[in-house]
Amino acid sequence: MTRFFRWMFSFTPIFCHAQSLYFPPTGDSWSTINPEELNWCQDPIDSLYDFLETNQSKSFILLKDGKIVLESYFNGHSSTANWYWASAGKTLTAFMVGQAQQQGLLDIYEPTSNYLGEGWTSCTPEQEQAITIRNQLTMTTGLDDGVVEDDCTESQCLEFLADAGTRWAYHNAPYTLLDSVMQIATGMSLNAWCLQNVAQPIGMQGLWLNIDYNNVYFSNARSMARYGLLLLAEGVWDGEDLLQDEQYFFEMTHQSQPLNEGYGYLTWLNNTESFMFPETQFVFPGNYAANAPPDMYAAIGRDGQYICVVPSQNLVWIRMGENPDGLDVPILMIDDIWELINALPCEPNKVEESRAVALSVMPNPSCQYWRVESPVAIRCWSLVDMQGRIVNAGLIHGKSLFEIDATTLDAGNYILSLEPLNGNALHERLVRR
Repeated sequence: MTRFFRWMFSFTPIFCHAQSLYFPPTGDSWSTINPEELNWCQDPIDSLYDFLETNQSKSFILLKDGKIVLESYFNGHSSTANWYWASAGKTLTAFMVGQAQQQGLLDIYEPTSNYLGEGWTSCTPEQEQAITIRNQLTMTTGLDDGVVEDDCTESQCLEFLADAGTRWAYHNAPYTLLDSVMQIATGMSLNAWCLQNVAQPIGMQGLWLNIDYNNVYFSNARSMARYGLLLLAEGVWDGEDLLQDEQYFFEMTHQSQPLNEGYGYLTWLNNTESFMFPETQFVFPGNYAANAPPDMYAAIGRDGQYICVVPSQNLVWIRMGENPDGLDVPILMIDDIWELINALPCEPNKVEESRAVALSVMPNPSCQYWRVESPVAIRCWSLVDMQGRIVNAGLIHGKSLFEIDATTLDAGNYILSLEPLNGNALHERLVRR
């Protein structure tokens, strides 16, 4: 990283910790808010729950000002059952790395080899020395994510592709090695550090387990919601400052590098003009959750494990579950859930009024064609595969209804991006059977 780039991201932010937040005591007790107090009606709540159940959700909790407004369990799950966070646990890792730096046990601008030793990759010594902990936090190590086993953390699996800091790619292996950096820097196991510095102070019950190279966090739904509330409170839990480094927290929850505007430190951002998906190198215009508030940031994991935080609304919601669609990280499901959350008020809000007609793609999945009906006039469209390659595109000069041929495409998942004549870009996941 150049001195100039480090200077760009090394200002001191002015934080105002979230006000009027309730923090639940350790145990099962948790204050609630009746949805009627927020003018939320039962019919749209039922519609939200129906969507969640149909889409193989296991749990959903929504907090307002720290208090539970909505809480429900589906498909045989219960309030005491544990479930995996998958990559939503990356944001928890980022938080703990910030704590370790705060205590002077590591420096994210130092080379990773200072902690893992030389030869932790198959790169040249110069290439390896250029990779820092911050590159691991921002997914910019430059290591090849296209290797046969991209979860493998052995040196022979960590191959050079680009100079550190010049390429963004969602790559699990360099992230996973942050756990080893933490253990070496702190002298504590990941579970011991997490228990002492996060879980016990906020009353969270969970465990890190090693599964196929990855350390994966498991907990019940309320523990996940507690961590979301800790993020909303900017690292302060009921007056106890668990992450005092406000600059680090700011960088964690804001754009961390110029390559993917939608990514902080292992955290997804929504207030962006463009973003990149996992497993692609394509830069999409706009943001991935048009229905969500712009200031939302999120922890997102495989099969739709979500922690969504909205500072402007003092709101947090979490979803645990499985994934009916086959896409490893179904990031667009967040937008679907937000559309239903926006419909909860008994009186239509501005978001609903502006989206009187939703984007429609039928049939989906399809093996022959997709019929696309847009709520706004479209200038052009593009179809991108999961490797970030544009596989089809077209100019339609202001039409809002058109078809896309699917017969020439391989079976799999694709992202449709629509550029309107006016307004923000629209995105939809298409499935070719």
